[in-house]
Amino acid sequence: MTYHPKSDFIATMIERGFLADCTDYQGLDETLISGCQSAYIGFDATAQSLHVGSLIQIMMLRWFQKTGHKPITLMGGGTTKVGDPSFRSDERPLLGPEQIDANIAGIKKVFSAYIDYDTDAENAALMLNNEEWLDGLNYLDFLRDIGRHFSVNRMLSFESVKSRLDREQSLSFLEFNYMILQAYDFLELNRRYGCVLQMGGSDQWGNIVNGIDLTRRVLDHEIYGLTSPLLTTSDGKKMGKSQDGAVWLNRDMLSTFDFWQFWRNTTDADVGRFLKLYTELPIEECDRLGALAGSEINEVKKTLADEVTTLLHGADAAKAARATAEGIFGTMTGKEKGNDTFSAAGYVSALPTLTLTKEELAEGISIVQLIVKSGLAKSGKEAKRLIAENGAKLDGAPLTDAGLMIDADALSSPIKLSAGKKRHALVQMG
Repeated sequence: MTYHPKSDFIATMIERGFLADCTDYQGLDETLISGCQSAYIGFDATAQSLHVGSLIQIMMLRWFQKTGHKPITLMGGGTTKVGDPSFRSDERPLLGPEQIDANIAGIKKVFSAYIDYDTDAENAALMLNNEEWLDGLNYLDFLRDIGRHFSVNRMLSFESVKSRLDREQSLSFLEFNYMILQAYDFLELNRRYGCVLQMGGSDQWGNIVNGIDLTRRVLDHEIYGLTSPLLTTSDGKKMGKSQDGAVWLNRDMLSTFDFWQFWRNTTDADVGRFLKLYTELPIEECDRLGALAGSEINEVKKTLADEVTTLLHGADAAKAARATAEGIFGTMTGKEKGNDTFSAAGYVSALPTLTLTKEELAEGISIVQLIVKSGLAKSGKEAKRLIAENGAKLDGAPLTDAGLMIDADALSSPIKLSAGKKRHALVQMG
């Protein structure tokens, strides 16, 4: 990158590693220094929570607001009904309106931790839904007024479509329309809110360029696109995935403890880069910490986990997750676990927790069932193998009896189940 930006936002994007490409660096830079501007990122509602893979985009919106501008979070209530085909090998499952609405309600929970929607300032963020303008479209009018601006030849040349066709994998007409609808989003946001910038991952480049071309043709307005790199970890894994599945951002889908632990397990080579992308520590401090090695880098990983967890879940939750991870449970006796200090400390909330009723415990429940119900194993067979291979623990002690039954008396105070060294769950009676 040889361009030297004047605006705080582009400077931040470059120095912290957020920027993959931009349609016009100088034009966007000049626009940003001229006053408060609006930019958006769209999020389709394909699940009830976003995962860590979306966190880079959320941080971009956060930095956009912190540098004096107005971020727009666009929920894809309309586009989710079609499904983005970008770089997918098959068509997304079609979701009904009720499921899409439920997913949007879940996704919205995360954004207020990063972005201020309630400020009275000029750069107060907006939360919008593209079904507002997409659901009421008249098909023939849309084809005549919008569709005529798109070249099928050009649409077929975009890598996201071309890669699918090159593999001779079906691309439905429904999916083919997605890029037109996303382009129309940019047009409407520019027309209604003066939005001058769309941001997204580098896989969205073609869709973003389409929106810019459409807006220029219809409104004759100059607007811009900016993309972030598609992140993989240093060992080649897609960001947002772990051994146990997606690393969700919603607390009800992934515990604070497991979220903290994901960042604590960052590989050495990724620590410095992740500090710049996912925390607000000064660049110089990120470089200094990322250059450490040995036992020192392990402490830096805890700092990374603390900082990222604090941004999403708050300082108290991050502190409780760290305390839990550093072995608070392993050193406490059953008597200590039942006292007021244990409850007040908040350690219980840091671990994934399974709560059972007295009725469920009336005849007792096997330890194998508990391991499965708590999410530490996917099946009874896997739980039994875990016990047989000495990988399961109860309150820090190895579990050797797969036939062990747990009743209400055993849960007079919470118990901790462990699978290996890094995965834990709390079981309590409600």
